[in-house]
Amino acid sequence: MKVLITGATGLVGKEIVKQCLENSIAVNYLTTSKQKIVAKEGYNGFYWNPSYNEIDISCFNEVTAIINLAGSSIVKKWTSNNKKEILESRLNSLKTLRLGLDKVDTSLITSFVSASAIGIYPNSITNFYTEKEKAVDESFLGKVVNLWEKEVDAFKGYNFSVSKVRIGLVMAKNGGALPMLIKPVKYYLGSALGTGKQWQSWIHVTDLARIFLFISKNKLKGVYNGVGPNPVSNTKLVSKIASVLKKPIFLPNVPKFIMYLVLGKMAYLLFVSQRVSSKKIEKEGFVFKYSNVCLALEKITS
Repeated sequence: MKVLITGATGLVGKEIVKQCLENSIAVNYLTTSKQKIVAKEGYNGFYWNPSYNEIDISCFNEVTAIINLAGSSIVKKWTSNNKKEILESRLNSLKTLRLGLDKVDTSLITSFVSASAIGIYPNSITNFYTEKEKAVDESFLGKVVNLWEKEVDAFKGYNFSVSKVRIGLVMAKNGGALPMLIKPVKYYLGSALGTGKQWQSWIHVTDLARIFLFISKNKLKGVYNGVGPNPVSNTKLVSKIASVLKKPIFLPNVPKFIMYLVLGKMAYLLFVSQRVSSKKIEKEGFVFKYSNVCLALEKITS
């Protein structure tokens, strides 16, 4: 098995690469930085520039699976320019991959798995979302994910399985949103956000990487939620962080308007509520290593 990965140097990409190499799965990866190109046994980099539809088609040599993680981070102020970059980086990456695939023999490729996000699901305290949900959140993020997934659907014309992983709150030591939640708790400044009732559908980065590889190996088709089995409220998550760190929580909840003053419209990410099911991937035979939020936090903070 040889996997081509876009976004291989990001948080999730690094973990997928690590698991591939541990399991003797060769990796080709695409990067927009020529300084990040490495060529060694089982791990080879290739240059691309999706903004200009440029891609080194040598990246497809002997590849049997593609994992697409490319896209600009959403964790930055949602200015007009940044919003344009967030959307276009996702769409252009997929379009550039298709342009490359149209120039090569794709007969060896058996699966294509693309990142997506649970941000597509409408904001709700009461709903429990499965992959069958058709409604789309009316926020900027909901619109981005909807267009992103439609671009992934264009790959269904090839003779390989196509799937999407809707990623939730990724728990990792050195990236993602969790360090931002842990830091104030460490300094006795931790507190829930807004009402604290908003659902946080989380997943440990190890399990998320395993899901991508599980889908690739089993050539699964369709949409899968990349979340753990037990979503928690924001209040419970902050409380569990405090418990694991052995720190008290004594401050009142942070009012919503304060976070909007500090972060602008991006603060929506802190207050949106999406309770999301992991049952579909579990029914395929996937077993989570971190199904409990305390186990995940202990692993990350140890």
